[in-house]
Amino acid sequence: MAKIASRISQLTGEGALAVFTRAKELEKAGRSIIHLELGEPDFHPAEPVVDALRAAVADGRDRYVATRGIPPLRSAIADYLKRTRRLDIAAEQVLVAPGCKMALALAMMALIEPGDEVLYPDPSFPIYPSFTRGLGAKAVPYALREENKFQPDLTEIARKITPKTRMLIFNSPNNPTGTVFSDTVIAQISELAKKHDLWVIADEIYARILFSGEYKSIWALPGMAERTVIIDGFSKSFAMTGWRLGYAVAQKHVIDALDMLVLNTFTCTAEFSQVAAIEALRDSTNAVPAMVEEYRKRRDLFVEKLNRIPGFRCQLPDGAFYAWVNIEETGMPAEEVQRVLLEEAGVAGIAGAAFGAEGKNYLRFSLVSATHLLEDALERIHRVSSRWRAAVAR
Repeated sequence: MAKIASRISQLTGEGALAVFTRAKELEKAGRSIIHLELGEPDFHPAEPVVDALRAAVADGRDRYVATRGIPPLRSAIADYLKRTRRLDIAAEQVLVAPGCKMALALAMMALIEPGDEVLYPDPSFPIYPSFTRGLGAKAVPYALREENKFQPDLTEIARKITPKTRMLIFNSPNNPTGTVFSDTVIAQISELAKKHDLWVIADEIYARILFSGEYKSIWALPGMAERTVIIDGFSKSFAMTGWRLGYAVAQKHVIDALDMLVLNTFTCTAEFSQVAAIEALRDSTNAVPAMVEEYRKRRDLFVEKLNRIPGFRCQLPDGAFYAWVNIEETGMPAEEVQRVLLEEAGVAGIAGAAFGAEGKNYLRFSLVSATHLLEDALERIHRVSSRWRAAVAR
C-alpha cells in the first residue's frame, strides 16, 4: 500500500475538539451539556457586518481576487492597527488569509527550515509545536508557570537558545492562561531576538480582549518591525469564527514569500467575507468594547465562585476569555477531573496537558457562555466536587 507522508505523523490535534466531540455524543443521547471547551464566542458579528456580507454577495462579489487580499481590506487593517495598537504599518505589509491558522502556517512555512529550532510557550496553542514538527523542525518549549504569574522566564529562554534556534513564538494575551506579557518581558524578548537574529511570531489574536491597560505590540519596539510577523484575525474580537478570516503583518519581502505560498495553495480568500471584514473593523456599533465588557463580568463572576470550590485555584486572567484552573489539590489527575465534570456534571472543559506538559495539573474553561450558563456550570462543578473534597480536607 502507498504510504502517507511521514510529516503527518508529526502533527497532533487539538484537545478541545476531542472533548467537543464527546460532549456532542452525550447531547445526542439526551444529556444536558454546558460547553466551556471551545474558544468560540457566543456572540455573533454585529448587524452592519452581516448586512455588508449580504450586500457583497448580492453585488456579485464572489470572484477570484488578489492573492494578498483586496486592497481596501489591507488598507483598513493597517488603519485599524494604527488606531488600536499605535503601529505604523503600510497596506503592502498585510496579507489576508482564510483564518489565523492559515496565516500562521504560511509564516512558519516561509521562515522555518528543516532542522531549525523554534521556541514556543508551554502551555499554549497546540498548533505551534505541532506544525513546527510537521515542517521538520524541533519544537522547544519555554515554561509559563503559576509561581511567576504565567510570565515567561527570560533566563530559561536565553538558556534554550542555540545556534539552530531560528524563531520564537508567543501569544499575548495567552491561550490558555489569559496572561498578558509584561512590558519588561516583551522588551527582554526583543533584546534576545535581536542578539540572536531570531524571527518572532507575535500571535495577537486576543489583543483586543484586554481587561486593563493598553495593548503593547512587540512590533513597535526598536529593531523589531523587520523581524516580527504579527498574526491576527477576526474570529475572537469580532466573533467571526466560522468566517475564516485572518491576516499576517510583516515586512514586504516576507509578505512576498507568503504570497508565493498562497499562489501554490488556496489562491485567495473569499471576496464577500473580506468586504464584510472592512465593516467589522469600523465597529460602528461599538460591538467590540461591549463584548469585552461582558467577558470581564463573566471572568469576575466565574473566577470568584470557582475559587470557592474545594480543590480549585484560579488566578484572575488579564485578557482573552479563559479560566486556567489549578486542580492539583483535588488529588486527581486533570484528565480524570475533566472526565468527571463531563460525564457526571455535564460540564465540558479541557485537561491542561492538551496545551503542553506544564498544563498537567490544570483545566481550561472558556468563558464564552452566557452568565446563567456559567452559574449553572459552577453549581454542577460544586456538586461533583464531593468526589475529591475529602482529599482536599486532609
